[in-house]
Amino acid sequence: MAKKATEITVEDKLRALYDLQLIDSRIDKIRDVRGELPLEVEDLEDEVTGLNTRLDKLNESLEVIENDIANKKNHIEESKALIKKYTKQQDNVRNNREYNSLSKEIEFQELEIQLAEKHIKEFKAQIEQKKEVIDETKERLKERDEHLKHKQSELDEILAETDKEEQALLKKSTTFEKKIEERLIKAYKRIRSNVKNGLAVVAVERGASGGSFFTIPPQIQVEIASRKKIITDEHSGRILVDPELANEEKDKMEKMFSKL
Repeated sequence: MAKKATEITVEDKLRALYDLQLIDSRIDKIRDVRGELPLEVEDLEDEVTGLNTRLDKLNESLEVIENDIANKKNHIEESKALIKKYTKQQDNVRNNREYNSLSKEIEFQELEIQLAEKHIKEFKAQIEQKKEVIDETKERLKERDEHLKHKQSELDEILAETDKEEQALLKKSTTFEKKIEERLIKAYKRIRSNVKNGLAVVAVERGASGGSFFTIPPQIQVEIASRKKIITDEHSGRILVDPELANEEKDKMEKMFSKL
């Protein structure tokens, strides 16, 4: 005959839930120490990437303008060559019509030179403006990059101190979750996500739910202390445990934490 599996009592479930809460609260505390640093570092990384991209685009547009200037200069040289050619041809014309036609060509090329010179002047003004923006962007990039290095150094230092413990605690959290039935874990996580400080399981303190000012009726307190059923606070929805159980589990878990 197969041996009957050991029945998990309500008290066992309450202890397991409170242990899980203590582990998750310790993880929360570690993450609170980090604060907003990871997000700050991420934002700074995005900003530095954005500034580098902007610099690349500015330099590319600068190159395009410089090519445009080179093209305009070539155009001017071509127009000058044509003017020289047409001027020489005027010495050998047979009538005024041919002369006037060449004069118009010369005049057109002179206008082309003037227009090209005007464009070159405009392009050079654009280059100066872009160079100012490039200088400002480089200065901003340097400042943001230095700030990023400082924040990254801060984060690395905190991670070096806390990462090992956090990873160990995360494994413990997963292990302890497996000891609790899925229905309770879902309830625990739902409550935890909806309450202040992520406290889903709390001890009764001075006749009230931990962290609450609402008094728990004496009869309910007796039921909580009996550990015969899982009772939640009607105001916050938190799962309640008696102070004695809470203190026993705190002592047990502190010993475990000291070994991590």
